[in-house]
Amino acid sequence: QLHVVESGGGSVQPGGSLSLSCVVSGISFSTYAMGWYRQLPGGQHDLVASVTPSGTTRYADGVKGRFSISRDNAQNTLFLHMNSLNGEDTAAYYCNALGRPTQYKDYWGQGTQVTVSS
Repeated sequence: QLHVVESGGGSVQPGGSLSLSCVVSGISFSTYAMGWYRQLPGGQHDLVASVTPSGTTRYADGVKGRFSISRDNAQNTLFLHMNSLNGEDTAAYYCNALGRPTQYKDYWGQGTQVTVSS
């Protein structure tokens, strides 16, 4: 049973930094590409960064150069380091496996809230 636990969110001033973590269980973590998403006002989850099993990363245009995604396959943990945060980064952040099995297609963890405000 896929299970993810996100942590590390909080409140930060514009220009600040935060680091998020996500512990994953129930799937073979090291074989899946993983991603960090943030939830849009309409409820859709928008992919902001992803990392393949071998460590190749991709970023949405709005976070390139500011966010860094990484993974520790030995600890089944995904990370997102966020720098130069601004108000548009305010959102609930979620992690999930890309291409996860069909039975988990609607599964999401509880997320972790990031609020950027002065």
